[in-house]
Amino acid sequence: MQSVVIAADERVLVGSELPHADREALRLAVRSLEGPSFAAKLSDLAGRPIELLGRALPERVAGMVSEATASTLRQALRLVLLTVPKDRPDPQTRTHRALATLTGAMGGAFGVAALPVELPVSTTIMLRAIARIAQSEGEDLRDPEAALACLQVFALAGRTGHLHESGYFAARAAMARSVIHAARQIAERGLIDETSSAMVRLLAQIGARFGVTVSQKAAAQAVPVLGAVSGAAINAAFTHYFQSLAKGHFTVRRLERRHGKAVVRRAYEQIMREEGLAGRPTP
Repeated sequence: MQSVVIAADERVLVGSELPHADREALRLAVRSLEGPSFAAKLSDLAGRPIELLGRALPERVAGMVSEATASTLRQALRLVLLTVPKDRPDPQTRTHRALATLTGAMGGAFGVAALPVELPVSTTIMLRAIARIAQSEGEDLRDPEAALACLQVFALAGRTGHLHESGYFAARAAMARSVIHAARQIAERGLIDETSSAMVRLLAQIGARFGVTVSQKAAAQAVPVLGAVSGAAINAAFTHYFQSLAKGHFTVRRLERRHGKAVVRRAYEQIMREEGLAGRPTP
């Protein structure tokens, strides 16, 4: 059992570079960011392998998912940042989850045909929740990089069963250059221009990964035995999953601001080994 020392009024585990409270917060973040995929959660809910169903969507439906995903991401960011209160850090996750559940009931009642209408609404609600979570973890959404970090959350879910090369830090690294360029363009122009070259590249990267999860969700809603009630349950799971990813993502960023990226990365990888998450297939 690890002993503790007292330093600067904080409990610090021997052999750890983080105070005990911060390490435990990071442990929760690791469990959220490296835990079961949305496909695994949906498979439990629907009683069948949703990931396989998502790959087997008809071409027409797959095209609808791709188009709806791209359009949704282009529209959501500006609206959310304009409407998120700047003086209320409470993330209000239950409120946003309840609203998304209502849109899921519509999706369950009308099936995949409702996707072009339901997805922009549910995604905007989720992005608003993500932005509120970011604020609660100390992010200043007036900073373009912090605003884009909210969008990045949608790319953290696009895991498809490969080894943890597709894990959290790999996903962030894949988007890093696009985020830097997009943030620079936003700062220079003073507004979010979804048509700028850097934003187009970033949205394409995020959309490709988010589209995987949207396909899985659409596949679940397309199962004949699922009705409006199950559609609501699917959207509740969809929203809760992204809220969990957001909490993990912005916890990591808060700790990075406090302790430095290298220290947090080492602690993250150590916790992954302790939790048995390193080097195993993503469920």
